[in-house]
This record gives sequence, C-alpha cells and structure tokens, in this order.
Amino acid sequence: MEKEKMNKVMKATRRQCLFAMFSALVVVVCVCIGVTMNLTTVYDENFDRMGIRTFSMFTVNSNILAAAGMAMILPYTFDGLRTHNYHLPKWIVILVYAGVTSVTLTFLVSLFILAPVKGFVLIFTGSRFFLHGVCPVLAFVAFCFFMSEQKLSFWDSLLALIPVIIYASLYYIMVAVIGEANGGWEDFYGFLTRIPSWISISLLIPVTLGIATVVRVLHNRSYRQRRDREATYYREVFGDADIRKVVSALARAHSSSMKMRDILIPARVISIMLENNSGNCTMEELCELYLKEYMAYSDVIKIEKMWI
Repeated sequence: MEKEKMNKVMKATRRQCLFAMFSALVVVVCVCIGVTMNLTTVYDENFDRMGIRTFSMFTVNSNILAAAGMAMILPYTFDGLRTHNYHLPKWIVILVYAGVTSVTLTFLVSLFILAPVKGFVLIFTGSRFFLHGVCPVLAFVAFCFFMSEQKLSFWDSLLALIPVIIYASLYYIMVAVIGEANGGWEDFYGFLTRIPSWISISLLIPVTLGIATVVRVLHNRSYRQRRDREATYYREVFGDADIRKVVSALARAHSSSMKMRDILIPARVISIMLENNSGNCTMEELCELYLKEYMAYSDVIKIEKMWI
C-alpha cells in the first residue's frame, strides 16, 4: 500500500516537472528564433537596429535575460524527472523573475506606446512577433503558473528592477549625455524626445515595480495553491499512516529506480509529509531512516543482479 501511495507522489512530481520543462523550452526556442531573425536581417526600412546593433535594444536584452533564466531551469526539470525530487534554487527563481518583469515591461511598452505610433502590424510582425508578443506572454504565464517553486518577497521585487535600472541608465547616457552626433544612440524608443524626459524618468521605476508586484502576487498565489494541494493530498493519504513506513517505501522506490544514480534525500517531500502527519518523528530521524533504507535496499538489488 505504501508503495502505491509513493508512486502517486512521484507521478505528481513528474507532471510538475513536465509543465515547467515544456514552458521553459518553448520560451527559449522562441527567443532564439526572434534574436536570430534580427541578427540575420541586415536592413529593415522601419528599424535600423538590426544585425549586431540589435543588442542595444532593451527588447532583445530583456528577452535574452528571460530565456537565460528559463534555460537554467531545464537541468533541474531533467533531474526532477530522474530523481522524482523537483526543486529550484532561489537564485534561479529570482533571475527568471527579473527576466519576466523585464519582458512584461517590453510587452506593455510595445502595446501601449510603440504600436499606437508605428502601427500594431509593424510592432507585432517578423522577429517582433516573438520578442514583443509571444515570448513575453509565454514567459509571464510560465513563471506565474507553472514555476511556483519558491515564495517571492517584496525585496525580491526590488532585485527584479536591477536589469531595467541598468539599461535605463545606459540608454540615458548614450542618448542624452553622449548623443547620436558624438557616437551615442538615437532616441529610438522616443522616451527622451517624443515626451518630456522627466515623465519617462519619474514613471520608469513605479511602473516597473508595479509590474514586478503583479508578477509576484500571481506567482505567490500559484505557490500557495500548490502548497495547499500538496498539504491536502499528503494529509489525506499519509495523515494517519506510519510515517516511518512511508519514508522507507519512498527510499525503496527511489533505490529500485535505475534512473537514480546518486543518493539524494528528498527533504522537501519528507518535510511536507511530516507536517501533515500525526506522528511524532523528527526530520533528522526520517532523513537518517531514508538513507539507511536506501542503502540497505540498494545492497539487496546488487546481490540479486549478481545471481541473474
């Protein structure tokens, strides 16, 4: 019975890994397509920031940042499928958070500022179809609903502002301080010439922080919903069970899987089971039991293989 219950737990973890893997992979592929189209387009009558100059645009840089964060998630999803213990480090979650905040700003600027001036068809076709529309929307949905591994704080929202602040400072220096005539950039976004510069400067941080807050709220809501579902599931399935037998069954299930080569104690899973169990064991005792049972069962498997 314990083995059947643990198989259900491992299947739920597998589904979570697959959702995160697929959504991250789609974002990475779409960003690669969009950036490649810009690099291979030598001339565009409507945009002069093509070829290598495309990297001066926040649109491209923000998408690359989001794709880089999503790419870093992929090894953890692969490992989660192999070990049935999917978990993302906080620093990767914050990196993706910063990327998603940046591309969401890109999407909103494209939709409400650039498109009314240059036309919606122009802003959302070609490579811009991916970099202005598809990638930002996919990254936003993926992070808010499929990658709710860590709870974000207000201080994490401030960290998410760093890429925008860095690019905004560089843009101001290249456009306003150096100027196009002296080898700087033209005001291709129009933030310093089409509208008074003080408006752009005063709105940038509040708007970006507002975007980061919306992303954080949605992400944390998904995080709480997932945790509540897990807690309810573990309480119903393992609430009155002998937690020691359950952990032993989990160790045997992992030990018998040929996909798992290294010994990795699933502390997160064990902690959730412990929180929703009526037993009086400690986390340390259960982790030691897991390791002991894993090693003992591994020896049994090795002996059986020797006689086959």
